[in-house]
Amino acid sequence: MSDALRIRTGEFGRVALLDMDRSLVRHAHPHCHVLLKVDGADTSFLVGDEVAPLTDDSAVLINAWTPHAYVHRQNAPRTIILALYIEPSWLAGFRPNWAASAGAGFFGKTIDAITPAIRKQTMDLAASMVHTPTAIAEHESQLGELMIAVIERFTEWRSVGDSLRDAARNQNIDWRVAKAVSELRRNPGGVTNIDSLADTAGMSRANFFRVFESSTGVTPRVFLNMIRIERAVSAAVTSDISFGALSDTLGFTTQAHFTRFFRDHSGVTPSSFRSISRLGNVSGFLRI
Repeated sequence: MSDALRIRTGEFGRVALLDMDRSLVRHAHPHCHVLLKVDGADTSFLVGDEVAPLTDDSAVLINAWTPHAYVHRQNAPRTIILALYIEPSWLAGFRPNWAASAGAGFFGKTIDAITPAIRKQTMDLAASMVHTPTAIAEHESQLGELMIAVIERFTEWRSVGDSLRDAARNQNIDWRVAKAVSELRRNPGGVTNIDSLADTAGMSRANFFRVFESSTGVTPRVFLNMIRIERAVSAAVTSDISFGALSDTLGFTTQAHFTRFFRDHSGVTPSSFRSISRLGNVSGFLRI
């Protein structure tokens, strides 16, 4: 079974050092998402419809809201992955236009070659998380240096904000979809039937699903699951709520179903996530 070796959370979002030997379901994040191999076998992700190999010499780069899945070949060796889920608001602290990492198009490619410097920064951060798990300030400093190097190599960072600003003006979310999104955020546990959202929006099911995906980049189900997993992650890190109560709050019929959902999206069980994320953490900062 896959395992989390270390998890660090903060205003930057979260960083997970994952020892993976099982696939993850198709999902999406509201973060700037970067995947770097630390050790083990080469592997791959499915990003949109593109297979993206993850090797010692490459990074997988996933824009916010882009659906993706981890593809672990049956009986293949394990892979240790440094997974970065970075808050656009934190990146904006380095350069204001890096807030554009909240939208599509921040990374122009799904996969690209890393430099020896990025490889070293990756390994240094992973080693620091394992060997000095309470060195919170050091981890965040290393993460900042790594993200600066990644963005400067893999984005048109001097002008990226301008192009995305124009795109945003031309792709305003449909007000009916906005209404459905508001309902999903307000009460994700109360949405037991995705099709009912179409009625809430006053649209046919087919038209609602089409407009929702064109407005958000993901299907209503993927969007709902994103809210659920981020709420679950936040609760696991920042509260002592029981997982049975959390399961009920998020609308799962049984705690076993919730545990399977959490593992299929994050790679580990909620109890493992909670215990590992609290190792050295003073507090967590995860919002959705």
